[in-house]
Amino acid sequence: MKGVSFVTDETRKRRYVQIDLKGIANFDNEMLEDLMDMIVAEARKDEKSIPWESVKAELAKERKINVPNSRKAIRSKRA
Repeated sequence: MKGVSFVTDETRKRRYVQIDLKGIANFDNEMLEDLMDMIVAEARKDEKSIPWESVKAELAKERKINVPNSRKAIRSKRA
């Protein structure tokens, strides 16, 4: 991505990102969001992943999302 470069350490592992502010001055919002997503993804690439079903169950338990009972939903579609 023009205006963005990574600095690596002696083991060639990415350690820092350099952003040329003049280089990104003409970026639109979507391009800036892509840049931020890329930076976050790079920073988190070594983190342990969590299965979606576990995350969904935890969010439902905390009542942050509404997860309908799948059996009930199937029955209502048949009726």
